[in-house]
Amino acid sequence: MKGPAWPIAALLVGYPVWWGLGFGGLAVIVLAVPMAVILWRRRPIRVPRGFGLWLLLLAGYGLSALMLSEMPPDTYGEFGAGRVIGYLMRLALYVSMLVMVLYLGNLSERELPQLRLVRMLGVLFVTTVAGGLLGVFFPSFSFTSPLELALPDWIGGNSFVQNLIHPTAAQTQKVLGYASPRPEAPFEWANAWGSNVSVLLIWFVVGWWVHGGRQRRAVAVVLMGLAAIPIVYSLNRGLWIGLGLGALYLVVRVGGRTRLAVCAAAVTGALVFAFSPLAALVAQRLDNPHSNDIRAFTVSATISAAGHSPLIGYGNTRNAMGNHRTITTGKTAWCGGCGHPPLGSDGQLWLLMITQGFAGAALYVAFFVGAIRRHWSDRSPVGLAGVLVMALVLLYMFIYDGLVTPLILYLISFALLWRNRP
Repeated sequence: MKGPAWPIAALLVGYPVWWGLGFGGLAVIVLAVPMAVILWRRRPIRVPRGFGLWLLLLAGYGLSALMLSEMPPDTYGEFGAGRVIGYLMRLALYVSMLVMVLYLGNLSERELPQLRLVRMLGVLFVTTVAGGLLGVFFPSFSFTSPLELALPDWIGGNSFVQNLIHPTAAQTQKVLGYASPRPEAPFEWANAWGSNVSVLLIWFVVGWWVHGGRQRRAVAVVLMGLAAIPIVYSLNRGLWIGLGLGALYLVVRVGGRTRLAVCAAAVTGALVFAFSPLAALVAQRLDNPHSNDIRAFTVSATISAAGHSPLIGYGNTRNAMGNHRTITTGKTAWCGGCGHPPLGSDGQLWLLMITQGFAGAALYVAFFVGAIRRHWSDRSPVGLAGVLVMALVLLYMFIYDGLVTPLILYLISFALLWRNRP
């Protein structure tokens, strides 16, 4: 793409290439460099309302570095390179995403039309569906990326970094009592796939259905039908709840023929699903809520740890002492289920609590709540879709980590709302 919108096109349309190279969502760090240069050359820079909250969030994360060597009670671990690498990577991501939002907001409608940006997100939805199908039918697919080969072991061997740079089709977990592959390509985790596919589906509907002709709408129906397969096989209850609340939101907020169309589509989809083999899989997943005890333990431990540094947190995650089954730390020959789960690993809200304290978590919530309040009256397709995504952010923060790719999509959606104001 020619013109200043090329970094955004490279990120969204070119995402499969970044994934294959091993960058994935880390591509935003690479592309933030030319965005920052272009922004600097076109000063003064416009900023959105609520911008100060995000700056405070970043400032708080900077201060949290002072606590990297500290250990809250009932946690353990050694202060070393891994903790510092994780902190610096998150800091680079937060700053890069800030640059990305400012860049999008300072591009004119001529330089990057809203509909073109929405359809770029739609292209990424198609990529996500393809990755989901790959995870369903070829779950063992994986390969060593060029970035993985290039990085030294002391960086590439870090578990957080390894998840980001090693492309895999699916994440295998014992969700149903036996090994079950959950699609994650082309993202970093199965839960990231679930969060992203729901957000991208919203923008796909806006770009390919609301603003689409007859042929584009026909293709959209086929793609959404295909998307149902990995959505169900993801065994992702949070995703299912998000889609249900999204449908309810549309029924409440739109009127006339649109409301009737949404209701008719929902009823038709529910009937087709009920008589398909996928319904039994959903029922089996709901009968096996294996992660509830794990989440309850880590959330409780995270809140307790955050209480010892409520204003700036600890800069990075810590390992809990024991787990939800035993106080034993680490796996043993007689206890394969024992372990030391990382605190803040069950949702962005909890991650912010352990890394930035209650103050950081409150700033994050205030930023997205403020976006909903300011744009609630915008009843255009972009306005309705953007507010829905902001609402999903507040739901998903309890169950999904925002880093890396989910937060990129949340903030692009925020930028679409900002650009939509007169």
